[in-house]
Amino acid sequence: MTHFHADTIAALREFPQHLASAITSLDDACMTAHPLAGEWSIAQNVHHLADSHMTAYIRCRLIASEINPPLKPYDQDAWAGFADSQTADVSTSLIILHGLHRRWADFFTNLAESDWERVGSHPELGAVSLQRQLIGYVAHGNEHLAQIARTLAAYRHI
Repeated sequence: MTHFHADTIAALREFPQHLASAITSLDDACMTAHPLAGEWSIAQNVHHLADSHMTAYIRCRLIASEINPPLKPYDQDAWAGFADSQTADVSTSLIILHGLHRRWADFFTNLAESDWERVGSHPELGAVSLQRQLIGYVAHGNEHLAQIARTLAAYRHI
């Protein structure tokens, strides 16, 4: 495993702790507020991260075990609209993310060097390699941490 992969895997493994720290002690009103037009609430972001990262983990396992498997997209805005994605209680999503990211990091840690270029076929993104999945979902988590920070800042200025 390259040093780059090791550092990126470590970032993936540590993400749930950073997320939990970002939302510690926020009350229900803050978690479910929509102070930014067109943006999800903090709670919706957390629930989305669990949904998205579970889906990505399954995609990674498909890529590693099949030859060019199809990778099904989903409507993330529809999923964010479900009642269980809008609840202020994000404890179950955090539990999912903590366990999932440990498993996901272990999965990536144990890949053979030749596995990194294995691909699946996404109808919107084209060929998606395991390396692209790792890099992309570390970035995805960080983008949502930034969105949570923007939402929290806007909420505090209401």
